[in-house]
Amino acid sequence: MEQYATQMEAARKGIVTEQLKRVAEKERMSVEELMPLVAEGKVVICANKHHTCIDPEGVGSMLRTKINVNLGISRDCKDYDVEMEKVMAAVDMGAHAIMDLSSHGNTIPFRRKLTAECPAMIGTVPVYDSVIHYQRDLATLTAKDFIDVVRLHAEDGVDFVTLHCGITRKTIEQIKKHKRKMNIVSRGGSLVFAWMCMTGEENPFYEYYDEILEICREHDVTISLGDACRPGCLADASDVCQIEELVRLGELTKRAWARDVQVMVEGPGHMPMDQIAANMKIQQTICMGAPFYVLGPPVTDIAPGYDHITSAIGGAIAAQNGAAFLCYVTPAEHLALPNVEDVKQGIIASKIAAHAADIAKGVRGAREIDDRMADARRVLDWDAQWECAIDPETAKQIREDRKPEHEDTCSMCGKFCAVRSMNKALAGEYIDIL
Repeated sequence: MEQYATQMEAARKGIVTEQLKRVAEKERMSVEELMPLVAEGKVVICANKHHTCIDPEGVGSMLRTKINVNLGISRDCKDYDVEMEKVMAAVDMGAHAIMDLSSHGNTIPFRRKLTAECPAMIGTVPVYDSVIHYQRDLATLTAKDFIDVVRLHAEDGVDFVTLHCGITRKTIEQIKKHKRKMNIVSRGGSLVFAWMCMTGEENPFYEYYDEILEICREHDVTISLGDACRPGCLADASDVCQIEELVRLGELTKRAWARDVQVMVEGPGHMPMDQIAANMKIQQTICMGAPFYVLGPPVTDIAPGYDHITSAIGGAIAAQNGAAFLCYVTPAEHLALPNVEDVKQGIIASKIAAHAADIAKGVRGAREIDDRMADARRVLDWDAQWECAIDPETAKQIREDRKPEHEDTCSMCGKFCAVRSMNKALAGEYIDIL
């Protein structure tokens, strides 16, 4: 019989789990370096006991920045086979986590298929599933109904659940008083808010938090404390609603840690570039170093169709300043359910942001591949460049489509290529240009 319930409890007891060993190996750390970080809550290893095919990852600001991919079916796009195709493509492209945000039909088979076959971390937002699971309108659901869905997801093997525990009935008055430009843009947060407004009751995820902690402890589910009041536009960034919720999330983090339950904290949301670093530091202080999981953040509101770029800019700044986990954003953000190509573009943009931040932070081994790329470019070794590229297929295709006359150049510079000229000059060779 196991001597621990969660990865955090094991680390606090000095027990080296297989998951901890695997994460230490991936991060080029010793077990002795990693274990205290898990014990303190500064690193989480999201690994539900029932998700037996998982290849575990660690999430923490001192580790490689991880990437999450949101998928799932909706009423307008309900082909589970297409979504599974996206899942496997996402994993192949290097996604560390898949969040199943399905909001239509029978969600159980897809969720169980994910935890049976997908090696990446699996996350969900149980409040989405509550209406779907019971096939009843929101106002008719009870607090017990919501908690039972959390239990169902935990039993199905989900590694982390986003729970909007930080908004309370006080938030209703705040939203009305402060007149936010975009009110609440969190889908889960808006559902909890609406339920409180319609029933007159307190947020069940806040009121019954202790019961939720018991469920998460039993199955080793990590709680991702959702930011219901994340800013949905630049004008709402760092306002009273966002910061007050963050303070409550800090309190809830302490309560989870007291029960050996692992926690991540979710953060903004649309935000001007000059506010991002400060937000990361505030979160680290209020939430005592718990891993920070950010959506983007998009740094401008005016680029629908290109929000994978606005978010990659914000994500790089956020990760450099302490964010541990980037939720990808696709070109379809604010517009539609992403297709396979959107997913690809979102992942690549997030990977670039994460990698750039890891280099800036000095994460072990982060720059090695960049140095290999430089070596390959210096000698015009194209095959070696493909091996280093984040998206080698696209790089190859671009070169193939615009093939140069001479193989040792590209069609941009031809024989004017600086690399070619320098190699020949340093080798004492004649440099032909025409």
